[in-house]
Amino acid sequence: MRTLLSDPPPAEVQEALERRRRSGADRHDEVWEGVLHMMPTPSGAHMDVQQQLAVLFDAPARAAGLFPRIGGVNIGDAEDYRVPDGVLQRARRSGVWHPTAALVVEILSPGDQTLDKLPLYAAHHVDELLIVDPQQRSVDWLALKAGEYRAVQRSGLIDVGVAELVDRIDWPPLEDA
Repeated sequence: MRTLLSDPPPAEVQEALERRRRSGADRHDEVWEGVLHMMPTPSGAHMDVQQQLAVLFDAPARAAGLFPRIGGVNIGDAEDYRVPDGVLQRARRSGVWHPTAALVVEILSPGDQTLDKLPLYAAHHVDELLIVDPQQRSVDWLALKAGEYRAVQRSGLIDVGVAELVDRIDWPPLEDA
C-alpha cells in the first residue's frame, strides 16, 4: 500500500511518527529523495538469516580488515538514505549517516524494494552487494564495475562465495519466510 501525505503531515500523523520514533519502530524506515518509506520489523525468517550472516561474516570480514555491522546502518544522508540489513565497512564509524560501505547485505522480504536501492548504493560507491532470498533459498552477489552492479560468484573483499554461502545458511522453513 502506498500513501502520500501533505508536508507537513497532519498533527495526528506527526504524533504517530513520534510514537514510532520513541518506540524504535522506525528503525528500518528509509528516506528516498525526501520521501519517507515506513518499513515494518523484519519477519522471524529474515532475522534468522540475518543472525546467521552476522556469524558467518565476522571472521572473514575481520581477516580482510573490514568491520561487520549486521543489523542495519543508514547509507546516505538525512534527505536520502537506505537501511540495509548489514554492511561491512573499511573503518569503524560512529554517527548516524554513513556515506558508503565496502559491502551491503540485503535480505529480501515480501514486497521488498531492494533492486530499487541499487542506484543509491552505486552513487555512494558501495563495492559489493549481497542479496539473500530466504523464500528462494538463493544468494546473489553483485560487484560494482563501471558504475553498475554485475553478478559475481565470489567476493573480492572477503573469502566467501555464493555456493559456499548457500550451503552454509541453515535456511528457515519456507512457510515462515
